[in-house]
Amino acid sequence: MSVSDKIKFLKEKKEKIALGGGVKKIDAQHQKGKLTARERLNLLFDEGTFVEIDAFVIHRCVNFDMASTKMDGESVVTGYGQVDGRIVYAFSQDFTVIGGSLGEKHADKIVKVLDNAAKVGAPVVGMNDSGGARIQEAVDALNGYGEIFFRNSRFSGVVPQISAIMGPCAGGAVYSPALTDFIFMVDQTSQMFITGPNVIKAVTGEVVTAEQLGGAKTHNSVSGCANFLSSDDETCIAEIRRLLSFLPSNNMELAPEFECSDDINRENPEFDTIIPDSANKAYNMFDVIAGIVDNADYMEYMPLYAKNIITCFARLNGKSVGIIANQPMVMAGCLDINCSDKCARFIRTCDAFNIPLLTICDTPGYLPGTAQEYGGIIRHGAKILYAYSEATVPKITLVTRKSYGGANLAMCSKSLGADMVFAWPSAEIAVMGGDGAVNVIFAKEIKESKDPNKTKQERLDEYNENFSNPYKAAERGFVDDVIIPSTSRKRIIDALIMLEGKRDTLPAKKHDNLPL
Repeated sequence: MSVSDKIKFLKEKKEKIALGGGVKKIDAQHQKGKLTARERLNLLFDEGTFVEIDAFVIHRCVNFDMASTKMDGESVVTGYGQVDGRIVYAFSQDFTVIGGSLGEKHADKIVKVLDNAAKVGAPVVGMNDSGGARIQEAVDALNGYGEIFFRNSRFSGVVPQISAIMGPCAGGAVYSPALTDFIFMVDQTSQMFITGPNVIKAVTGEVVTAEQLGGAKTHNSVSGCANFLSSDDETCIAEIRRLLSFLPSNNMELAPEFECSDDINRENPEFDTIIPDSANKAYNMFDVIAGIVDNADYMEYMPLYAKNIITCFARLNGKSVGIIANQPMVMAGCLDINCSDKCARFIRTCDAFNIPLLTICDTPGYLPGTAQEYGGIIRHGAKILYAYSEATVPKITLVTRKSYGGANLAMCSKSLGADMVFAWPSAEIAVMGGDGAVNVIFAKEIKESKDPNKTKQERLDEYNENFSNPYKAAERGFVDDVIIPSTSRKRIIDALIMLEGKRDTLPAKKHDNLPL
């Protein structure tokens, strides 16, 4: 065979590999509303930059009918390319080839991607669309999952790891996404569960559909196992590209800086009147966030889960920040079990990748009740305290209204390492709200009074004048400055510029032991 014939053979072989399981299976994939593995990669990467590796890999299993079921590529497409000019590694499982099932060599390809990404300090995007472990390969397939899990864990906090669930993901396969930093799911076409509907029915008698059990809406709003919900594959991949723009390539770098077209000295006059006169009335914290960040643009993290707290990525002066804010419109902004988990996870992710934290506080405290106590609010609530205390990135806190008791500490107080704490004049920083405090402190006096209501109101007015404001905290240095609300954007950006040179290290240790 001549050299030209060899080149022709190579081209034909690559064309065949590019077809995956063939035209019929590609059509079937499209009929389900799903893109193919290669179509997904082409959308993820800048045009013409994707470089495939291990395209010729074939499994070596001979059990059952596998000796005659060999296809180049091993049901997963792997490689690297550029996203907005930055190197990113990726793998995309190909459901058209043996159902995207994972065997020994399939796993080896993913492992190589993870190893290479860690070596060069590049993010990894995994697109999951698989029937699960290849049963014919038995323990070799199980070991393959273990090799992937090991690297997901070892490289956690080293390079960003993003998982996109774009089809079925069941059994042991779900643990790799669970070990990564972010999980995207596509509505109606993706599912995650440990045991499927048939097994659940056989064991417990429960009848549930795959979508109800592990669909995108379930994991985004009920279980909290997923972070982002997309309507289709194209939207999902566009959102992954957007998320990458807020993240650095690795833990040794800073996130990309963008030119800021929004005036850093812009004021928001509406902030001066946004806080209602009544402490029991709500306002929308998203209005505050939109007014502070560049061009009112932010990317919310876990928007459908634990809505009493907001977590999102945004930019201030063109630089990435992570924002944590209580939402007074949901449960009055109380902290509970679910929001504690959501908040702590987000804080630790930002800290791992050098993204400064802005905390906006308006909370009356932790949610009371037996359900919360029995569910472990002590342990879960402590996660926020731990995450903030551990974080070494610049930390700025803005108190807009309520900041009571343990929740005052939990929302990044000075004692938990906040570098700058600002408060609006409407801030109420105290052990508890006026009503509760008066009922405790003056209980005997009120009870013995000839006019209990008058006495209580007098004591309440006295308490509010002395404590329901930001000035006692400012007197002690727990608040660095009480600011005019409309100047918040300018003051926060100024603080971030000042904190760019911050250097903080943790004590030497093998690893931490956070309250899981």
